[in-house]
Amino acid sequence: MRLKILWRIILMGSLVVMLSVSFDAWPALAQQDGPQQSAPSQQAEPVKPPAGGPASQPQSKATDQKGPLPQVAISVQSNLVSVDAVVTDKDGNIVTGLKRENFRVIDNGQPQQVTNFSPTDAPITVVMLMEFSKLAGGYFGYKAKDWSYGFLNQLKPEDWVALKTYDLKTTLVEDFTQDKREVGQAISSLFFPSFSEANLFDAVFETLNQLRDIKGKKSILIIATGFDTFSKHNLDQTLARLKETDTTIFCVGMAEEIDLYGQGANLGYIQAKNQLSTFARMTGGYAFFPRFQGEMPDIFHTVAAYLRSQYTLVFSPSTSQDGKYHKLALEVVDDQGNPLELADKKGKKHKVLVNAREGYVAPNAPAGN
Repeated sequence: MRLKILWRIILMGSLVVMLSVSFDAWPALAQQDGPQQSAPSQQAEPVKPPAGGPASQPQSKATDQKGPLPQVAISVQSNLVSVDAVVTDKDGNIVTGLKRENFRVIDNGQPQQVTNFSPTDAPITVVMLMEFSKLAGGYFGYKAKDWSYGFLNQLKPEDWVALKTYDLKTTLVEDFTQDKREVGQAISSLFFPSFSEANLFDAVFETLNQLRDIKGKKSILIIATGFDTFSKHNLDQTLARLKETDTTIFCVGMAEEIDLYGQGANLGYIQAKNQLSTFARMTGGYAFFPRFQGEMPDIFHTVAAYLRSQYTLVFSPSTSQDGKYHKLALEVVDDQGNPLELADKKGKKHKVLVNAREGYVAPNAPAGN
């Protein structure tokens, strides 16, 4: 009976969201400077990756705007490994001003020599991957639509953003563009979900594959419940793909009502929540599970700030090229080589926190070696 009441609440909430999104959320974006453009139609083709050079920018309506995307070595290329890391104090405040000498990289337990280092405030390249399905009567789909506008307010003119949605299939709604109003109009054009499925694993798998060849920093912002209903890929396959990627994943969970209003543990939701948390942890991102829409501005501000404040560390592994997964550990030290500590408001010192991807898949040794 309690479950029926919960779903009735959710279904009533979906009607409120449906009526409010088009009239309340979009005008704030539409009032910004620049020409107004019509909403793009949904596309089935994959994301067209920006290759990082002036002659190969994203093939979208924004190719005549800002210059090329940043060019940074990624993943394992010529036996180089690149790791993006965010350093914070215990309260989550970002630590800036660190130097190469402040970082220690450990690959499968062995210290590595950092060959390239850059404290960057680079433009963001992000895919907003949004669950837009008829799950729970479409309530969560409309909730994702309503919430997603807020992230656009955190983007700068030089940032690149694409929009994808998923239900039974994954759909490219807006390709990479620097015009966030185009993405806002694309969000506004979403009216009725087509399917009740929410194939999260397939959507993540497909999007990671499409981002594989994009040079520089890139990320995925997943706005979803965390449920997967009918994917061709299973969780283990998705996690194996995450081990290979250098794409940072941030997750915003939308289904805290299930925990807030439900009675007792909901094992299905606990698993869904753990899946989003794992995606973020493995790739050096963060997962957020807000209960109220008022939390969203701070969350989206945090996501953008973390993406802009990543240190990039590049090293040539001294470990073997064995085609296996290598665990990474990053340490931050002071000028004397001791673990870096910062004082809190009460003057008590705490070690800083480092967030980066947990590992990488090494290439196989060349034939004949």
